[in-house]
Amino acid sequence: MSINDILSVQGMLPFLLDKDAAGNITVHSSLESTNKTAKELAITGAENGTIVIADCQTAGKGRYGRSFFSPPGHGIYMSFVLRPLQRHWVGSPTLVTTYAAVSVCEAIEATTDKMPQIKWVNDIFLDGKKICGILTEAVTDIESGKMQWIVVGIGINFITPNAGFPEEIKNIAGSIFSEGKPTITRNKLAAEIINRMLVFESQWGSKPILAEYKKRLMMIGKRVVITGLNETFEATAIDIDDIGRLIVKKDNGEIISLSAGEVSLGK
Repeated sequence: MSINDILSVQGMLPFLLDKDAAGNITVHSSLESTNKTAKELAITGAENGTIVIADCQTAGKGRYGRSFFSPPGHGIYMSFVLRPLQRHWVGSPTLVTTYAAVSVCEAIEATTDKMPQIKWVNDIFLDGKKICGILTEAVTDIESGKMQWIVVGIGINFITPNAGFPEEIKNIAGSIFSEGKPTITRNKLAAEIINRMLVFESQWGSKPILAEYKKRLMMIGKRVVITGLNETFEATAIDIDDIGRLIVKKDNGEIISLSAGEVSLGK
């Protein structure tokens, strides 16, 4: 890692379209979890657009409570606090995850020659390996039933550790720059993601965003295995709907829309 690639607000500032956004960014050398810190800030009133970034996480987590490998100097770990009620938009956590996935892909495409793909709903893949996971957590207002705040966590493997990835994930984990020296800094990529995430309200629920998501999906038209709370079954992925749910056709001909569950490519 170059000395110039130490994550910092000052390092991101030249690449931020909205310079005022820098005032809402905090960068930490180490955190237990950026999502945990962002949720604590949301509970205490942090404003929409608050961003927490860490060089490493000691207890990073993914979906279903899984751990997320987050070593120092090798990745970007960031969480956004979003307030739907405050900003007068309505949506679903699935759509937020959809938007975040597109934002990450577009940021990588804009700054490198890489072309990542999306595995529904929250993973970014490159050359067949997972390089990014997204974890969206929301709290709903009891009276209105609408989302009070959302925390979107984005964990990116920027470069591969010298010792490689841990045994349990080495066959599926990859990085943006798996070989050779990075052509950009982590600060630039983080800023590019921030630029896209902070304008999402103007794009919210738009068909172009869903189209961008769909064209990067790696499973449309393919056999998939769906693991839910009560069952595991195979189906064919055929589309996504207007709120980001995956539409699949079961072997008995039934067509269903999935808003949750673990989806993997079939054999």
